[in-house]
Amino acid sequence: MVSTWKVALVLTIGVFAVSTSAIFIRLAFESAGVYNVGFSLVIAASRLSLASLILLLTTSFTLGKAPQESQQHVNYNTAARYAVGAGFFLALHFAAWITSLTYTSIAASTTLVTTNPIWVTFISWFWFKEKPSLLTLFGIGVAFAGGITISLSSSSANTGSQPLIGNILAIMAAWAASLYLLLGRESQRQGLSISKYITVAYTTSALVLLPVPFLVGASYINYPSQVYFYIALMALIPQLVGHTSFNWATRSLSPVIVTLVLLFEPIGASLLGYLIFKEVPRPLELVSAVVILVGVAFAILGTRRVA
Repeated sequence: MVSTWKVALVLTIGVFAVSTSAIFIRLAFESAGVYNVGFSLVIAASRLSLASLILLLTTSFTLGKAPQESQQHVNYNTAARYAVGAGFFLALHFAAWITSLTYTSIAASTTLVTTNPIWVTFISWFWFKEKPSLLTLFGIGVAFAGGITISLSSSSANTGSQPLIGNILAIMAAWAASLYLLLGRESQRQGLSISKYITVAYTTSALVLLPVPFLVGASYINYPSQVYFYIALMALIPQLVGHTSFNWATRSLSPVIVTLVLLFEPIGASLLGYLIFKEVPRPLELVSAVVILVGVAFAILGTRRVA
């Protein structure tokens, strides 16, 4: 049994790590001077490819069973299928979310993309037959109201070219991330170690995304060196440190609780956005973000199942 303080420490590090993601993405856009879907896909594919390459190089000599795997039954076929599925949804998550940052503000995008607890609750209801309480449903309703309001507020804000499209993409990214976390938990429950799980999931995601930029006429080369520097930082900090921290935590905590911790990401990202880009969200956008977070908090408090 993993100690509570260790889980809390890992999640705290994870929050700080993922909060840098939107910043590095925005810096990459500004360094390239390109703001389109093609370059968004280049960033997503490059980030995951570099992260998976690092994992493949560091785990290539440890393909035997890990100690915890040798002491329990491991259904590798089932675990691998879950890991591959998780990687597919991770690819969808990044393709949608990174593209959303070209259309809407950091505050709006990161707030909407971290509504995972709502979607995890719904998916768990249909998949695991875990019916939510009335308080959870109330919280979901409040969060939806906040989501509608933040879309309307950012549509009139001068923080993105097409905020409505960006907000929709951020919500789609939240759906994909929810499935990614749930499938990742099931893969680890089948006995796959965290290192092997993330290697399969991240590599699958990279393979799915690698050819996609070519379909829209984008290229991986001829960008300023700063672009590749920011992509490397994305692979190392928010991906390998941040995402891996949350994946690891799902072995000890309910995914709903883990996604609740992710609600601190928009706070950290918005603060960094203000410090670096001087991007100040409009008052209605801030209020809407608070409404979403309060709604999700109610949803979590009403969740009957706590791992």
